[in-house]
Amino acid sequence: MKLNKRHLLAIATSLFLGQGFAGGVSDTEIVIGTHLDLSGPTAAGMPMLRNAMQMRIDEANAAGGVNGRKIKLITEDNASQPQQAVRAVQKLIKSDDVFAIVNSFGSGPNAATVKMATDAGVVVFGPWAASGIIQKIGGNNPLVFTTVQNYDTTTATGLSWAIKNWKSQRIGVIYQEGPFGDLVKGGVAMAAKELGFTTTAEASYKVGDIDFSSQVAKMKAANVDLIIAGTVVRETIGVMAEVKKLNWTQVKVLTTLPGRSSIVARLGKDAVEGLYGIGGWRLHETDTKEPAAQKFFASYKQKFNSDADENAANAYSYTSWFIAGLQAAGRNLTGDSFSKAIQNITHQDFTTYSKQSFVNNHVGPELVSIDQLKNGIWTQIAAPTSGIVK
Repeated sequence: MKLNKRHLLAIATSLFLGQGFAGGVSDTEIVIGTHLDLSGPTAAGMPMLRNAMQMRIDEANAAGGVNGRKIKLITEDNASQPQQAVRAVQKLIKSDDVFAIVNSFGSGPNAATVKMATDAGVVVFGPWAASGIIQKIGGNNPLVFTTVQNYDTTTATGLSWAIKNWKSQRIGVIYQEGPFGDLVKGGVAMAAKELGFTTTAEASYKVGDIDFSSQVAKMKAANVDLIIAGTVVRETIGVMAEVKKLNWTQVKVLTTLPGRSSIVARLGKDAVEGLYGIGGWRLHETDTKEPAAQKFFASYKQKFNSDADENAANAYSYTSWFIAGLQAAGRNLTGDSFSKAIQNITHQDFTTYSKQSFVNNHVGPELVSIDQLKNGIWTQIAAPTSGIVK
């Protein structure tokens, strides 16, 4: 592992005192950080991530901490802007001296900061971003652990299922300019190569766009029967709203992994009714009968006086996995000891389709379902599967 100022300081401390700690680790505390879109286009969903992380940390601290240390979380705003993310991560590294960055949000912000973090010896765990891009930019660094399923492979699986089951013949793609959209298009290309079709129409949009009339009009003019929507929250709602405005009932809209979320259902309401989505994790309504999910929702409600969604559930889940890694690394906590420990830990809870583990520092297996919004609730119409469906 490359030595940097933080490593050299730990070595010097060890030689002088006979004991040294990694950056962000003291005798009594582990400092971790995150950077979220608190003021940008996806700000509406960010309290769920921040609150759920803090709740899981509070639970761990109340139980005595991790190997005698309490966890401290520091949250910064990246506004979904790479430049602001750089400033946020510089602060987390230089001023706050964090041990790890956990559940940081956004493909662009994470792509702009992952190498900076790992070069400083900081663990990057569970970035909410395009995992393949993050791993590549991070140089497949052993300190980077990605938990978001790859957008290209999951898109390929979902699209191939749709073509087989819906007999779709004219495929349109609406995608975001940048790494996310490139991966969505890559997934479409995988399915096209395997199943022998070409896309009928493609239309792009920029981060922050709110008007999707021209993109949907292009799909309508091409008479597509299936739109693959490489969209997140308000973009997903925007595309579906335009489809509804045109009274275009003959087309199906299938949103990729980030768009299949309860916040889309909650904010979009009637505009997104009938939308299809590629799902990578289990969804639970607040009236779920599963005990572990019930406990999570009840605890969240009591602590924050609001209902949690699946973003909160996933943030809680990933934080639990991270804490398990801290525990397994033992009292002599370093980036290296954490990296070795987490490789041997499997993870399964009320959010996962199956037992998960890290393969080459990326979560597996990658299972996806096909869901549809019916009466405002995501309803599974195809069981979780992996790989291109022939």
